[in-house]
Amino acid sequence: MYYLCAMISRIALAVALIGAVVMHSGCSKYNKVLKSQDVDLKYNYAMKYFEKEDFNRALPLFEELIAVTRGTQRSETIYYHYAQSYYGLRDFYLAGFYFESFVKTYPNSEKAEEAAFMAALCHYRSSPGYSLDQTDTRRAIQKFQIFLERYPNSEKRDTSNALVETMIRKLEKKAYESAMLYHKIEQYKSAVIALNNVLREYPNSDYKEEILFRILESNYFLAVRSVEEKKYDRLKDTIKSYHTFVDSYPESSRVRQAEALYETTIRELERINL
Repeated sequence: MYYLCAMISRIALAVALIGAVVMHSGCSKYNKVLKSQDVDLKYNYAMKYFEKEDFNRALPLFEELIAVTRGTQRSETIYYHYAQSYYGLRDFYLAGFYFESFVKTYPNSEKAEEAAFMAALCHYRSSPGYSLDQTDTRRAIQKFQIFLERYPNSEKRDTSNALVETMIRKLEKKAYESAMLYHKIEQYKSAVIALNNVLREYPNSDYKEEILFRILESNYFLAVRSVEEKKYDRLKDTIKSYHTFVDSYPESSRVRQAEALYETTIRELERINL
């Protein structure tokens, strides 16, 4: 048993040493390429690393090649792969920047359309969850709209429209949740304004039924908690929002709740009018 363990230890040590030698050899070779003045050598290795998705090694080579091949036939290919390498590393901010720069630098390139799409896609990839700031989401929508205007017959058209729709739904959810927060904290006047704004911006919202009911509910609570001089007008607003809701969703599971609010509102109006 002792000899077996010793043999296994020696084998493990040998494998580790071989790995270290191979790694050192690889690093040494890469450093030589990086320091080389041979443009062809650097280009071939950069493309080889790129194909292997070893973007960490490809990037420094592409970066040096950009400077020394400017104005040559290779510069366009190098610049495009440079942007793609950042995308491969999921650095979407820099990838988007260099894809946009590619389109400006090589507007007649066969890759210009693809680069424009990728620039928009980078903004989409940077778009955070709906609860966070949506600046990148709005920018991504704008970039895709510009892309579709520039390339209306692109093969990426359907994909672009689908991504835009996804981001619009995210903005809609953000607006809906923000408006609902006013209702939850009983800021009913602000809730009515915010919920109506959601419907104005997203008239076909998936949340429309819930929004119309919450507008009714908010108007009701705002009215019954108001001082006497404001109560009449706010009760009238409650009645209007009741009719809007039941006319839009007569089969809603919330109709009974809506009717209860309506009946209470009518009684309160009758009391005021006595």
